[in-house]
Amino acid sequence: METLLFILLIGVAATAAMDAWSLARKTLLGLPAPDFALVGRWLGHMPRGRFRHHRIAEATPIASERALGWAAHYLIGVLFAAVLVGLGGPAWLARPTLGLALAVGIATVAAPFLVMQPGMGAGLAARRTPRPWLARRQSLLNHAVFGLGLYGGAWVAQWVIGG
Repeated sequence: METLLFILLIGVAATAAMDAWSLARKTLLGLPAPDFALVGRWLGHMPRGRFRHHRIAEATPIASERALGWAAHYLIGVLFAAVLVGLGGPAWLARPTLGLALAVGIATVAAPFLVMQPGMGAGLAARRTPRPWLARRQSLLNHAVFGLGLYGGAWVAQWVIGG
């Protein structure tokens, strides 16, 4: 039960770090933040048998798509934290290391590159976007920040829950 609490706290902290990074980018640099309503729309079409879209923004809106997208965003963050804890085990939870957390965080960029972006109409690794290399760089940076958040979240969990 304690391990599940660690995973939950680490995943929420890491996802919140990613969101803070997106907010900072938007506020300081004017870069657009992710629109999780579109993630919710994409997920909301799945029970109807629609997994791929030409452009998700043009798909029929889904009831409560924004809430669904945000909930999925945090749930996915917690699931990735579970992967990290599974790889690192109790020893990593007792003494988190930056290397493993950052490696897992960066590896999670495979999810948008291989699943979300193609499914939402942006193509494999955002190849159908106006500036694919910019989109790829932003995804990689976002997931590196997620990895830093996994590390920081593990230390926060260690402080809050103990070990």
